[in-house]
Amino acid sequence: MCFAQSHIQPVDVSFKQKQVASGKIAAWIALIIELGSEGDQAMTLSIKTLIRSACALAAATVWGTSMAQAQDTLAQVKQKGTLTVGIKNDYKPWGFLDPSGKIVGLEIDLANSIAQKIGVSKVELVPVTAANRMEFLNQGRIDLVIATMGDTEARRKVVGMVEPNYYAGATNILSPKSANLKNWSDLKGRKVCAVQGAYYNRRVTEMYSPELVVYPAVPDALNALQGGNCIAFLFDDTLIVSTLSGGDPKWANYEMPLNSEDPQLWAIGVRLADLNGPFGQLVKDMSVDWHKSGYLLELEKKWGIKQSPYLIETNKKLKGN
Repeated sequence: MCFAQSHIQPVDVSFKQKQVASGKIAAWIALIIELGSEGDQAMTLSIKTLIRSACALAAATVWGTSMAQAQDTLAQVKQKGTLTVGIKNDYKPWGFLDPSGKIVGLEIDLANSIAQKIGVSKVELVPVTAANRMEFLNQGRIDLVIATMGDTEARRKVVGMVEPNYYAGATNILSPKSANLKNWSDLKGRKVCAVQGAYYNRRVTEMYSPELVVYPAVPDALNALQGGNCIAFLFDDTLIVSTLSGGDPKWANYEMPLNSEDPQLWAIGVRLADLNGPFGQLVKDMSVDWHKSGYLLELEKKWGIKQSPYLIETNKKLKGN
């Protein structure tokens, strides 16, 4: 079905290559199932996106057409002189548009640091969402992902997660103070705004039974919250803290009322074929150095982010080695 209109010429492939392709397609299907609890709208959009990715991935592996995976990414980046990075442009202060329209933020600083290490002067920033960032990576449209991506077991079957993880967040809600929400159980049966593709949507739905109203991106969900379309906005507490501490008067009557749950490490994503190759190793080494040198802690201060216990702990651990 994926190849009904394809004009790709087949090549000889081994049984092992076909097994690899099948395994990766199965991983995409697992992600479709993971997203299935986000609501009808999210399920429809996610299925379309992920099925396209599964088809593209099958073609790349079975028919041998993906040059992005067939060649070493590090060599490709050096050859073209540009590092192409999937980033967020709606997640202040990790990746957002400044008043001039330029994409800036902590994760953009990390992208520039990697490019400098490789020795290329140009960084192409490609805005991605939770729903398409892994698809873009496996299609070869970007070289790596630095986009607030939670490190989950299901995602590890699809993309390579670089360790040590560069950050960590947890799940919470943003809500009007007038809502008087005190416990997670207060969300039961109430409309809660969420973003398509967020890993915690399923867990919160299963545990606390809110009625999720799913939007394609963070600004859409925040606008819906302010418009009174839902009682709260479900997201990573890092963004919520940043939103509340940003000084924007429109959030003066909002709060993060609950205890954060389900701590989640963030990872830089590379293609699975790159994870243990030269490109993946370079990014791993840089992540170690960022922690050990205190660079990540410095970036927190630069961008006005409250110090992360995870960064403090990892810095102490690696400095002691």
